[in-house]
Amino acid sequence: MAMKRTRTPWMKAEDFGRSLPHGLGVNLLVTDMAAMEAFCRDVLGARIIYADEDFAAIELIGSIIMLHADHSYLDNPMTGVTAGAETRGAGIELRLYGADPDAVEKKAAALGHVVLAGSIDKPHGLRECYIVGPDGYVFVPSARLQA
Repeated sequence: MAMKRTRTPWMKAEDFGRSLPHGLGVNLLVTDMAAMEAFCRDVLGARIIYADEDFAAIELIGSIIMLHADHSYLDNPMTGVTAGAETRGAGIELRLYGADPDAVEKKAAALGHVVLAGSIDKPHGLRECYIVGPDGYVFVPSARLQA
């Protein structure tokens, strides 16, 4: 693993791993850490728990997601999956239940991100939009429609 970290992590990696709750975890491999952190914070309203050049832990609507820079995964089997990929996460929607799609859409558009589909009420009881973030990951903020 290649490290570019220039500061001391807020906790040991093994302690962070042990602190994670049971359930589904999301780890996004990214080409530009700063761009994805800014997108998560400024567009999605995430709280950055910790971030450096290699890794970030982010709280997003009550869930923890992780970002890893490509260079930090050089010895990982995922390197073969991402090498040469034009777009990451093809076919995956990162759904953000409880996020305000109208607010996220407005922020995304103002910051120059692609709004793949604007906010609309869907027949499955949610109002949602589709936003393309850095590296092509698609985020779908969704809010319940009133009955």
